[in-house]
Amino acid sequence: MRKPVSTTPSWVAPVAVVAAIALLVAAFLLYRWYTTPLPLPPLSVDATQQVITSITGLPASELDAVGTGSANNLIKRITGAPLTGPNGHPEVFYLGAEYCPYCAAERWPMIIALSRFGAFSGLKTTSSSSSDIYPNTPTFTFHGATYTSQYVDFVSVEKTDRNQNPLESPTSAQQALVNQYDTSGSIPFVDFGNRNAFSGAMYLPDVLSGMSWKAVADSLAQPTSPQAKAILGSANLITAAVCKLTADQPATVCSSSTIQNIEKTLG
Repeated sequence: MRKPVSTTPSWVAPVAVVAAIALLVAAFLLYRWYTTPLPLPPLSVDATQQVITSITGLPASELDAVGTGSANNLIKRITGAPLTGPNGHPEVFYLGAEYCPYCAAERWPMIIALSRFGAFSGLKTTSSSSSDIYPNTPTFTFHGATYTSQYVDFVSVEKTDRNQNPLESPTSAQQALVNQYDTSGSIPFVDFGNRNAFSGAMYLPDVLSGMSWKAVADSLAQPTSPQAKAILGSANLITAAVCKLTADQPATVCSSSTIQNIEKTLG
């Protein structure tokens, strides 16, 4: 008996495979769409200022009580020609990007620490990328902000926005610092006057997962909260590094036993 001849066209099987793959991709994208939380819309100017006032107005006693908390001391001793800022003060240089969740986490303690030596204006809220690890981490951006201080100059470069569109580019001198002291290429990178530097975040951004800016600010008023231990601990490390630049000025900030003890660990 003759074997029946298949009437199915030869192209059907490959097309079916392609269709199956397309369905899997569509299902994955749909899953990501529903499981990746959408970022909160940025706060208004007034609401942003309320959050900043809250986090920069914490009593020194609370910061002292937290110590280094749960923060990792990433600050390393470096040697180089003294780095001076545009106003003739020792310079704190920051390189980061808005999409970066580690930068998002580290801006909280940087703002708190630097506000002990001066004042920011023009800070805006944003969140890290929706498609990166630790998506939509609530934070601020230094892009478009200014900082004034009689003790230190703060210079920042935010390379891209949260969608990785270009924002700012480091100068050749700034890039040379990065090439010399940030050999891993990690961001954020912070240089304290060429005396100390660190790259990466001092705590994992997951501690801020799903929180609003106000919720983070409120949590910092509770020194035993995970957020306070991570953020205020990091802020104290940064404060100590800045105090080393300013010859421990102002004394109201730098003379505390907490900051003095941390300074000794920085080399």
